[in-house]
Amino acid sequence: MARIPYFQPGPEDTEKKALQGEAPFNLNIFKMITHAPIGIARQFIGLPAAVLTQGKLDPILREMVITRAGILCNSQYEVHQHFKLCRKVGMPDDKIRALDIGSTAPVFSEIERLVLLFTEEFVLNRKVSDETFAAISRHFPHEQLVELTIAAGCYMMISIFLNTFEVDIEAKDAPF
Repeated sequence: MARIPYFQPGPEDTEKKALQGEAPFNLNIFKMITHAPIGIARQFIGLPAAVLTQGKLDPILREMVITRAGILCNSQYEVHQHFKLCRKVGMPDDKIRALDIGSTAPVFSEIERLVLLFTEEFVLNRKVSDETFAAISRHFPHEQLVELTIAAGCYMMISIFLNTFEVDIEAKDAPF
């Protein structure tokens, strides 16, 4: 159960109501974020939206980064929501299941393992090793290396936010 009640916008809260979205997109995460002042809430929602819709990373690799970050941060809500997105972007079920294992799972390609290792080091060590950075740099231009890092950091922050407020998975979406 969430630590504080979800924000219920009043008639004067038109911007916050818009940020919360309409069903079925009015998720509990947005109902929690909209407690923040509107400018902060808008930016907090805007960055992950940009990561999901405006990046150049392959969508499967992007979802591997996001979901693995959520797993490493022990964010049940984040992982639940992004398992759904993994399926939506076409990630095979065996790879979705292997995200719990991570970079050592044999099901992943070399690039996928590097992306997962990069994410694991980033989240767990707060820095990627020289060896991993050099290896992944052979596969991605600077633009995508920065995007990869922003995606991992953004969803690490979101996972910690969700954990802090103990945001509930929506009832219609009961966990696993």
